[in-house]
Amino acid sequence: MADGDAGNDLYPENLARDAALLTDTVRQAGALALSLFRTDLKNWIKGASSPVSEADIAVNELIASRLRSATPDYGWLSEESADDEARVGKAAAWIVDPIDGTRAYLAGREDWCVSVALVEDARPVLGAVFAPATDEFFFAQAGRGSWLNGAAVHATSGTGLDFSRIAGPKPLVQRLNRSGGEISLYPRIGSLALRLCRVADGKLDAAFAGGQSHDWDLAAANLIVQEANGSMTALSGDAIQYNRREVTHGILVAAGHDRHASIVERFRNHPLP
Repeated sequence: MADGDAGNDLYPENLARDAALLTDTVRQAGALALSLFRTDLKNWIKGASSPVSEADIAVNELIASRLRSATPDYGWLSEESADDEARVGKAAAWIVDPIDGTRAYLAGREDWCVSVALVEDARPVLGAVFAPATDEFFFAQAGRGSWLNGAAVHATSGTGLDFSRIAGPKPLVQRLNRSGGEISLYPRIGSLALRLCRVADGKLDAAFAGGQSHDWDLAAANLIVQEANGSMTALSGDAIQYNRREVTHGILVAAGHDRHASIVERFRNHPLP
């Protein structure tokens, strides 16, 4: 599942190496994060309201030391690193969230993960999402499928809307509810990357990302959904582009191909105000 050169135009001879490097690095990063989980960690708020802990920084440093030294010509974008826009000029770039779901992590819940993607020409070609607390390792390679702990996964088929199998901001999902009655959504998942991966492994029929998500929340899970016979786009149906100067995204939806097309059409007919 992690060999071959499908989906990589500029570095075909390196893709197998990069896949192995990514897998090993994310597993090591997950082990480090798990070793610090439910311990007394220093934590603080960055920006307006985003929590960060010394575990986020330690995991980021481990990932950076391994990936950047092995691939010095690639760009680098991480939630916990200062942004260097020189990455935009690189044909390939690593996009990293050392701990996605830091609030859940600090609260002692298990719905957090390490998420890393390799992006080439604005699209992910390799992606790994590892939830070490539940021992779930998702991996995808462009053109080669998506895998959970070595077994192929697939998004659910059909176009029906069972709201108990849809995750995301309730006011947004409510717009899909033509009956207008009360709906009960799938319980909140602290990590956005994991929420999206639940579409890939069929535990969810669809998932939404509210506005203000970032490249590092999305890139690996996007590929995992795509390679699991799913689609993930903006509500308009437009593809998501990565490693641009602007790394913040609007509202997004992920689902199996047919259900995704149906949801996009609904929003096209009844756009958000």
